[in-house]
Amino acid sequence: MSLNIPVIFGMKLKKFREGHGMSLTDFASRCDLSPSYVTEIERGKKYPKTEKIVRMAEVLGRNYDELVSLKLSEELAPLETFLSSPILKDFPFHFFGIALTDLLEIMTRSPSEAAALVEAMVDIANHYQVGVEHLFRAALRAYQERKQNYFEEIEEAVEEFDNNYGDPSLHGYSYEQLCKLIKEFYHYQIDESSLAENPKLQGYRAILIPREEPKLLINPRLNLTQRKFLLAREIGYQFLGLKIRALTSAPERVDSFEQVLNDFKASYFAGALLIKSKSIRADITDFFSLSEWKPKVFLSLLDKYGVTPEMLLYRLSEIIPRFFGFKLHFLRYNEEQGRVKLVKQFNMFRLLVPNGLGLTEHHCRRWLGLRLLRQLRSARRITTHPIVGVQISRFIEEPDNKFLCFGLARPLTLNQNANSSVTIGMQFDENLEKTVKFLKDRAIPRIEVGTSCERCPLPTEECTERIVPSTIVAQIAENREREEALRQLLTR
Repeated sequence: MSLNIPVIFGMKLKKFREGHGMSLTDFASRCDLSPSYVTEIERGKKYPKTEKIVRMAEVLGRNYDELVSLKLSEELAPLETFLSSPILKDFPFHFFGIALTDLLEIMTRSPSEAAALVEAMVDIANHYQVGVEHLFRAALRAYQERKQNYFEEIEEAVEEFDNNYGDPSLHGYSYEQLCKLIKEFYHYQIDESSLAENPKLQGYRAILIPREEPKLLINPRLNLTQRKFLLAREIGYQFLGLKIRALTSAPERVDSFEQVLNDFKASYFAGALLIKSKSIRADITDFFSLSEWKPKVFLSLLDKYGVTPEMLLYRLSEIIPRFFGFKLHFLRYNEEQGRVKLVKQFNMFRLLVPNGLGLTEHHCRRWLGLRLLRQLRSARRITTHPIVGVQISRFIEEPDNKFLCFGLARPLTLNQNANSSVTIGMQFDENLEKTVKFLKDRAIPRIEVGTSCERCPLPTEECTERIVPSTIVAQIAENREREEALRQLLTR
């Protein structure tokens, strides 16, 4: 029986009962049922047998078909769509300690109000072009934040793979080693030419053709480090037994939360396989022990592990909170033709970092990731290599909240007209100040940051990076003046 059938039946039953002005006890008595049983039915937890439905219909003066139909009244129609949607079926409520039955019980208590709420949420989602896949990705991001972005079971799986198939003594794997492993143990065929032959498919990094001997099409325009990651991720899918997955990179579509979660698990596996936990922890310890910020030391990690800036920074976002105890945020920006987009982020503390801010606001250009993009744009003619940067960021409106931020920016491989930056920011506390010795380096820029240009309280002459006026600040000030004038009028 589909989950929404007893729920819809319970909603309709409660609506009809209350429409007749019958209390739950009175209705139960007339139907020769216990009040507790009727309560369970109205909450969508139980579905009565045919003879009981017939009796209920008679008491309510309705016919049987009207009561069992899955069609809701116009007033409750938004709930019908919601109850039949992939959101209810696939959304990982259990990640947040919520049983789906509890959510449905809340909805059945006040179905009219719940329908109005759902309709409002749908309107908001449509206005901001929020799809089911956005909700799934937001759920995954919240789950990562709750777990501090460290997943012990996947780390253990990497160790098991190393012990059974690889070499635990390595701090990573070469492309040739990964090719050998995936061909020998999972019978993959690797094709590095077909994607280049089809202009419509050149935007994909990889496409998997699933069959008894899987065929992986890899875009030959990718560099060696990116190809390594693709092979390591395929090994992750296979070793972890992840069947529901995206077949393209980047994913062409999102069909379920399980797909989003499995894609994440395989990527996590790949990062841990290429950058071993024990090795990177030692490197981080040495790096934090430096008395001065040394960008070349940080850049050298890219060569040591043979990874991209995003792979390195994301791996650090997994290891640092777990083994060094620093909460952090991770931000990735892409920039093309002057347009900046935040494409990946999570935040382990409930402080403001650049996020959606609606669809019209402009992220504060003082954040390190955006500053690195400007530097890369200026240096684009003379470098194709990543550039590295560091700063200590302090919120303009919350000066006690400071972050040590460092990151990298580079041109995108498949789109030579676009750049990308990745940064992490660790919140200042006693542990950070004791562990990271180069925090005292006066050469590190100290920069005040905000959320968006529109919300920036700094005077125009103090912010040369601002690209639009602080209109929201001005509007807030105007509103306060109007409220004060109204208060004085009412007081008189």
